[in-house]
Order: sequence, then structure tokens, then C-alpha cells
Amino acid sequence: MAVSAPPAAPPRLGPVFAVVIAGVAMSNLDLFIVNVALPVVGDHFAGSSLASLSWILNAYAVVFAALLVPAGGFADRTSPRRAYLAGVAVFTAASVLCALAPSVWALVAARVLQAAGAALLMPASLGLLLAAAPADRRVTMIRAWTAAGGVAAALGPVAGGLLTALDWRWVFLVNVPIGVAALLAGRRVLPATPGHATGSRPDLPGAALLTAAIALLALGLVKAEDWGWSSAGVPGSLAASAVLLAVFFAWDARRESPIVPLGLLRTSGFGAATAANLLFSVAFAAMLLGIVLWAQTAWAWSALRTGLAVAPGPLMVPALAIGAAPLVRRWGPAPVAIAGAAFFAAGNLWWAARIGLEPDYPTGMLPGMLLTGIGVGLTLPTLVSAAVSVLPPQSFSTGSAVVTMARQIGSVIGVAALVAVLGRPATAGEALTAADHGWLFIAAATAATAASTLMMRRSSE
Repeated sequence: MAVSAPPAAPPRLGPVFAVVIAGVAMSNLDLFIVNVALPVVGDHFAGSSLASLSWILNAYAVVFAALLVPAGGFADRTSPRRAYLAGVAVFTAASVLCALAPSVWALVAARVLQAAGAALLMPASLGLLLAAAPADRRVTMIRAWTAAGGVAAALGPVAGGLLTALDWRWVFLVNVPIGVAALLAGRRVLPATPGHATGSRPDLPGAALLTAAIALLALGLVKAEDWGWSSAGVPGSLAASAVLLAVFFAWDARRESPIVPLGLLRTSGFGAATAANLLFSVAFAAMLLGIVLWAQTAWAWSALRTGLAVAPGPLMVPALAIGAAPLVRRWGPAPVAIAGAAFFAAGNLWWAARIGLEPDYPTGMLPGMLLTGIGVGLTLPTLVSAAVSVLPPQSFSTGSAVVTMARQIGSVIGVAALVAVLGRPATAGEALTAADHGWLFIAAATAATAASTLMMRRSSE
């Protein structure tokens, strides 16, 4: 008589959370570290323009965005554990290549490989966490997942300043011990969650079309100053981007495993929440790059001083991400996200009104950092949670990938648009005017976020 094997013990949530968050923290830490280090990287590779340097950020975001949904689908079909560990390994190896890069474009190429690793690990990380969490704790885990990323982001400016003061290459090498530890521990504690086999393959041609479309959009924006808005290059790039996007959606609609699953977007509240995440990321990415560039160029602050100056905003995010949960339960996600968007817009309007050519941290930069920190803490976790929490369990990885993809596309647009708005001012007065236009652009993008959030509320009623 055959004896059945005892049922496998459920995975312990604590160790799974710790290993998953190690990878999430590694990728989030890189966001703020690289932003703070960007002007120093430009000084190291003499002659690099802001348009060229912006690809260190945008190449990563474009590839990350395009591969997220195929990677999330791969995790759902095969095993989130396998996808997560592979992503950590690729990200860690690519970080070494970033540190060894001999030129800006070699660094951009290594960032593309980094993005592929991040695309594998991010959706799988949330899939693993939600698979290990009881149903009644999943929303809490989503907020904790977001908050942990916020903690890493909060440490990023200071860590970036400290590491850049030694050598900018350390901003990438810091990922290596984190990645190795996550790999070693992950093999022991991550649950072997089975995939949901569908027989379909990842849509790599679709990912290539989306990559090209978003890259051409960014190219047209960042090259506007060099080529001129009336030249053939800028409208040609933007038109080609629009054509490729149309081709992408036509192709995607016929795929068994589409990059942008229309069925998920029609889930009540998910589509509007995803759009709100994209718009808020436009504003957030532009704000982060704008304040770092202003501190290090207009005020001639060091990377360390800039990191310390920026840190109060991100440091507010983790506590607010957790603390806003009772507000969301009482009033719903839309009012909380709209309140956060109002704080974020107010911070940028403060800078437009008060920041000047003379360094003034207490009454110039700091109030804006605090207001934007409150805004991010209230808005970002609420929008992510509002989107992902409405999904069925079998779509956790793919759905979270769609949301993160939208955020990355928003980041590309935000960085590229800010580069276009700032241009290349010849005088200090022109630089101040360009910066004011940048803050106003960011406030407008935040207002669009609030409008999309109202649509999210209506769609869920």
C-alpha cells in the first residue's frame, strides 16, 4: 500500500519577505544612487552632454518597461522562484559590468543588461510574496513591499553621495554583496511555487516593438535642443514612435500572451490605476532628476551634500506608505492618492516660487522636499496597491508587471521631457527660468495624475 507524502509545510512569510525584499531593495537603491551620481559620471566621461547622460537612466527604464510583462508572464507560467533567482543573478553580474564600463555608451549597454535582470526579479518578487501570504494579509504585504522599496530609495541619496565621494563606480558595486546574499538565501527559503503553464511563449517581437517605440519617443524629446523642434529629426522620431506604438498594439492584440493584456486592463479599477501610476511616475522621475541637477550644477554642491539634502523627502515615504493604510480603508484609495498628488504638486510649486540661484536649503529646497515626500508616501503605495489588489491570484506577477511597466514608461517620459524643457541655458538667468518651467511641468503632470485617479474611483463604483 502506497503511503502518500505529507503535505509540504507552507513557506514561512518572514524569511520569504526578507529574501524578496533584498532584490527589490537592490533595484530601488539603484534608482536614487544613479541619479545622484549622474553629474559626477558626466564629469568623468568628459564631453558628455545631458542628453547622452540621460540614456544611463532611460535605456534602463525603456528595457525594464518592455520586458516586465514577458518576464511576469514567464514567472506565472514557470516558477516565480526560478524567475526571481535568475533576475538577481543577471542584475548582480550587470552591476559589475556597469562599474567596469570604459565609456558612457558601454555603461548604457550594461544598464540594459541590468534592466533585463530587474525585469525578471520585480514581478516574480511580488508573486512569491503574495503566494506565501495568507489571503487576508495580501494587501498589507503589497504595502510592505512598496514601503521596503521606499526604504531603499530613502537610503539611496545618502548612499549615493557617500559612494560617489569615493568613486562613482561604487554605486554599482554596492549591489554585488546584496545580490550574492539574496541568491544564497533564496535557494533555501523561497517556495517552489508551481507555474500556470499555458504553452505560449514570451512575446519578444512585441517587446522589441515597444522598446523601439518608447526609445524613439525619448530620443525625439532629449534631442530637441540639439536638432531643433522644426528639424526633421524631432518630429520624425516622434512620428516613428507613434507608428511603432500603433503597430505594437495591433500585433499585441493578436498574441496569446500579450505584452499589455487588455483583459487585465478591463478589470474594474485596474486600468485607471495603471494610468495614474504612469502619470505620477512622469512627475516623480522629472522631480528627482531636476532637483539633483539643480543642486549639483546651479548651486555647485557635491554629490554627498546633494544626497543629504534630498534624503528628507524619501525618508518620509516608508512610514507614510504603512501609515496611510487606515486612511485608505476608511475613505478608499482615490481620496488618499489625490491628497498625495496635491502635496507633491505643492512641493514643486514651492520650488518654482522660492528656489533661486543662491543656495538656500532651509527655506528654498527643504520645504519642497518635505511636501514631495509626503506626496510620494501617500500616492505611490496607494496607487500600486489599488491596481494589484483587484487582480486574481494567477495574474499577480503579470499584473504587477503591467503596473511597474507603466511606471517605467512614465519615468522615461519624465526624464526625457525634463531634458527637453531645461535645454542648454547659456546664462544663470536662463537656467533659473528653465528650472521654473520644469517645476511647473511636473506640477501639471501631477494634476493629470489626480484626474486619472478620479477616473479610477468612478470605474470601481
